[in-house]
Amino acid sequence: MKKVTELTAELAAPVVAAQGCELWDVEYVKEAGTWYLRLYIDKEGGVSIDDCEAISRRVSDLLDEADPIEGSYTFEVSSAGAERPLKRPSDFERFMGSPITVRLYKTKDGRKEFSGTLAGYENGAVLLDTDGQTLRFEKAEIALVRLRVEF
Repeated sequence: MKKVTELTAELAAPVVAAQGCELWDVEYVKEAGTWYLRLYIDKEGGVSIDDCEAISRRVSDLLDEADPIEGSYTFEVSSAGAERPLKRPSDFERFMGSPITVRLYKTKDGRKEFSGTLAGYENGAVLLDTDGQTLRFEKAEIALVRLRVEF
C-alpha cells in the first residue's frame, strides 16, 4: 500500500504541471491534534495565490474521489518558499553554489547550525563552504538543509 504522500504526489503532479508549476514536496503531518496534508509548489518567477487556489480546487476533488485518508484533515497548497528545505539529490544539484543553512541533530564544535555555500553533495553528505574552509556533514547527523536568503 502506498503512503499518503506518494499517492497524493501521483494525483497532484499532472494538475500541478498543467498549471505551469513544479511539485516540490508533499507532507502529511499532525500538528496540535490536527492532520495536515500539504502540497508545496514552485514556478519560475514565483507562485501566485491564483496558482495555489487553482491547484487546490482540482487536487481536492481528486482526493475526494480517491479518498486515500481515513478521518479528517486540512488540505493546503503553498509555495515552497525562498528558504525551502533541500531533500532530494536533484535539489542539491539544482542549488549547488547557493547559500544554505545546515541544522544538525547534535551539537558539533558547540553549534547545531552552520551557514555557508553548498559546495557538494555525496551520497547524502553535504559539503559546506564557510569562512574559507569546507565542512562535511554526514547524512546521519543532518536534521535539515534549507536554502538561505541573503540580503
